[in-house]
Amino acid sequence: MENDDCARPAVLITGCSSGIGLCAARGLRARGYRVLASARRAEDVARLADEGLEALALDLDHSASIRSAVDEVLARCDGRLYALFNNGAYGQPGAVEDLSRDALRAQFETNLFGWLELTNRLLPSMRAAGEGRIVQNSSVLGFAAMPMRGAYNASKFALEGLTDTLRLELAGSGIHVSLIEPGPIESRFRDNALRHFQANIDIETSAHREHYRKTLDRLQSKSAPTRFTLPPEAVLKRLIHALESPRPKARYPVTVPTYAFAWLKRICSTRVLDWLLLKAGNS
Repeated sequence: MENDDCARPAVLITGCSSGIGLCAARGLRARGYRVLASARRAEDVARLADEGLEALALDLDHSASIRSAVDEVLARCDGRLYALFNNGAYGQPGAVEDLSRDALRAQFETNLFGWLELTNRLLPSMRAAGEGRIVQNSSVLGFAAMPMRGAYNASKFALEGLTDTLRLELAGSGIHVSLIEPGPIESRFRDNALRHFQANIDIETSAHREHYRKTLDRLQSKSAPTRFTLPPEAVLKRLIHALESPRPKARYPVTVPTYAFAWLKRICSTRVLDWLLLKAGNS
């Protein structure tokens, strides 16, 4: 008799310590998927396991961790993984002129290179099965660049280009590739951004120091989310469609700002769009 775990479609999710990843892990498990929930820190892996999730360690910054996680996932699933939801990422605030090479490299290691390596290591098993789903959690900042977010903008723009290419290259393979493009979502994203901002940006010597002081106030603020902020369940809804539809979409916008800027980018001149993005980015 077939093992019940093996009978359920298995999904690997990165960045499950909180926010979208944790919501996705809980939501897909409740829907009947076999969820392999990964996190970077040992304490988060233990917490996920205590919650009853099938948890494992995965640090996207290190190839050895990615190799080990892939081996473990494929061993647990008898070599058959149905889907990968690439979600683990962070935002590095700061003006482009204040970004060091190391800070930009670190942003790409987590937000792009780790995702690429993980995806490429899992693709052979999907090809062997003749089916699979790869879902990339991008951002409105993957197509609409806002000021003071250059590192994150760049990582998400690059992710969108790489994902579009992958989708074309996998045409006819049975493996579908989708992008989810959220705007503001309730998460610990602000806390993580604050940590990287303080670690990598020299505020007092910058031409942007007055703006940075306001950024610090905003990131440290415990104020209520903006009216456009949605709970992570809004992303889960699009993820379910990307995993289950016989014809998943290439892109899934989430939140009003994503829809608005996608529309504005089609109809506005670059000059007008720049003005709008400056207003939005500095508000």
